[in-house]
Amino acid sequence: MDKLQSLRVFCEVARCGSFVRAAMQMSLPKSTVTKHIAALERDMGAQLLKRNSKQVALTEAGERVLQGSRDMIQSYEAMESAVRDAVQLPRGAIRVGTPPSFGAHHLVQVIASFTQRYPDIEVTIVHDDGRSDILAEALDLSIRIAHSLKDASYVALPLMLAPQFVVASPQYLKKHRRPACVQDLAQHNCLIHTIKSHSGIWRFEGSPPQEVRVRGTIRSNLGDALKHAALDGAGISIHPTYMVSDEIAQGLLEVLLPNEVPQAVEINVVFSTRRNMPARVRHLLEFLKEWARQPPPWAVKK
Repeated sequence: MDKLQSLRVFCEVARCGSFVRAAMQMSLPKSTVTKHIAALERDMGAQLLKRNSKQVALTEAGERVLQGSRDMIQSYEAMESAVRDAVQLPRGAIRVGTPPSFGAHHLVQVIASFTQRYPDIEVTIVHDDGRSDILAEALDLSIRIAHSLKDASYVALPLMLAPQFVVASPQYLKKHRRPACVQDLAQHNCLIHTIKSHSGIWRFEGSPPQEVRVRGTIRSNLGDALKHAALDGAGISIHPTYMVSDEIAQGLLEVLLPNEVPQAVEINVVFSTRRNMPARVRHLLEFLKEWARQPPPWAVKK
C-alpha cells in the first residue's frame, strides 16, 4: 500500500475527527480509509487513533506521527512541485475557500479557466465565510471579502475592490418612502449581514464620511439570503456590485441614494505562508493576480 497516501489519509482523519468525513473529503470509500489506517498502525507497531461510535482521537503515538506526517508530506510535495515546475508540468490538488455567492457566480469561472490551462491540477472549492482556520481546514488559498482584514497571521494579497449598492425592490418602495439621505435608512427595515456589519452600522465614503446604525427583521451571514429577502420586498439591503448588478439591470432591484457611495469591500486572496508553497498553488496565485489586472466590470483595480 502507498505509504505516502496512508500518511495523507491519516492526516485527514485526524483533521476531520472522523473516518466517514475524511473519506468524503478525499473522495474515497470508507473501507479504503480504514485499510490505510490499519496498514499505517501495523507498520508503526502502535495504535494511532482511539475510536468510538461518535469520534476519533489521536493517541500519544498518533500525535507524533501526525507532526512527522505533515512535515514529510510538505517536504515531498515541495520537492515534487519544484521538479515539475522545472519542466512546466504542475499537477496535484488545491483547496480554495470562498464566500458562497462569490464562489458560485465568479470564482468558479476563474477556476474553470485555470484548469483549462493546467489540466493536471484538481481544484476543490469550499465554503469559507471569512472565519475558517486556513490550516485547520487544509486550505491552500482562500478568498476573503471584507472592508478590512484583521487576522495578521495570514499573508493577504489584495486583488480588487468591489463597490457596493444600497438596494430595495419596487414592491418595498411602493409601501415605504424612498430614503432621501443616509440617516433616513435608520427609519427603514434594513437587512443586516452579520459578518460584514455585525454591529448594524453601514458606512459611506465622502468628505466627511458618513455612517448610520440600521435595524431590521432579518439578519444573516449569507449574502444571497439577504438578497433574496430584498427581492421579496422584505427590506433594504447593501451588497457588492457582483451580487446585484444583474437584478438592477432587470429592474428587480433599484439603487437607493445614488449620490452616496457605500464603503467598498476588498477582495483578497489569503494563505498561510509563501514558504515551501507548492508550484501548483503558486500558479493559481499568479493566475488570480493576472485576472485582477483586468478586473470584471463590477470591480475596481486595487
